[in-house]
Amino acid sequence: MKNVSMAGKTVLITGASRGIGEAAAREFASAGANVALIGRSTDDIARIAGDIGQKALAIPCDVARFTQFEQAVAATAKTFGGLDVLINNAGVVDPMGDFAGLDPDEWGRTIDINLKGVMHGMRAVIPGMIAQGHGTILNISSGAAHNPVEGWTAYCASKAGAYMLTRTADLECRAKGLRIMGLSPGTVATQMQRDIKESGVSPVSQLDWSVHIPPEWPAKALIWMCSPEADGWLGQDISLRDEDIRAKVGLA
Repeated sequence: MKNVSMAGKTVLITGASRGIGEAAAREFASAGANVALIGRSTDDIARIAGDIGQKALAIPCDVARFTQFEQAVAATAKTFGGLDVLINNAGVVDPMGDFAGLDPDEWGRTIDINLKGVMHGMRAVIPGMIAQGHGTILNISSGAAHNPVEGWTAYCASKAGAYMLTRTADLECRAKGLRIMGLSPGTVATQMQRDIKESGVSPVSQLDWSVHIPPEWPAKALIWMCSPEADGWLGQDISLRDEDIRAKVGLA
């Protein structure tokens, strides 16, 4: 990958307190971007923003609440003078387990975060992006959006819904200057994978830790996706399991 400069660009990242979100915030800042870190873990996003410095803004926000997301977008635009990229990364995998025994309220909370949270972000930024004539929205997807995983009904259903949001929003907004696509990173060495392993639910919990990629890999892929090189995948999920994609990103 040729170094993609993000100088002068502003990027808002959800679920930025750890894992892919934290790695993306650090990578985008290193590439010259202003970064807004949003999440529910106030201390963590403040610490990471402190590490990054003046180019970072920490905003406590529950993506399941649209008004909070709207306020976060407004604060980002006010602080940095605009917004160029939204990365919808916030997500949860619980509740895991046999469908017949799941708590419907817990199941619904996953939909609120993983599906409605993505919709809230897109709804909060798309009018402004259309008005300015450009903008990129990158949704963190999953193989679970396309294939069922035993014990993961909430996660699979929410990720499948978010994938269709990516596709339909691209259909509506591409001609208005927006670039919308998803990144399916594969299994990543994050706290979520530790929780999955501990649960013992699903074949994913049986994977050896060594097969998981570091969170810096999807972070670098997200920067590459902001370049015209990724335009052939608009409206689709890019899979980081694909060796050709890894080579394009510079991870081969």
